[in-house]
Amino acid sequence: MGLSQHRPGATDVSLSHVVIETIAEREGIDVTELEPPAYPPLYSVVDPDALDTVFAPAPSGDGRSNGSVRFEYAGYTVTAYSDGRVELE
Repeated sequence: MGLSQHRPGATDVSLSHVVIETIAEREGIDVTELEPPAYPPLYSVVDPDALDTVFAPAPSGDGRSNGSVRFEYAGYTVTAYSDGRVELE
């Protein structure tokens, strides 16, 4: 079972940042320690702006439909969900 963080409705924290926080927590380090070469920039595997935008609230303020994005990063399979949850395997 993987590590999971959940920030439903958090407007001050982007989904891409939750991904970084979850990786750092799993690795037992501070997010500022996620530096190359051990940890490539997140943008080398996924567009952080696109990740944040795809699950951002619609202009009407309504939530987006359910969904997830899965990608490989720093040796983990990362699954980011529309509800703000991030899981690592």
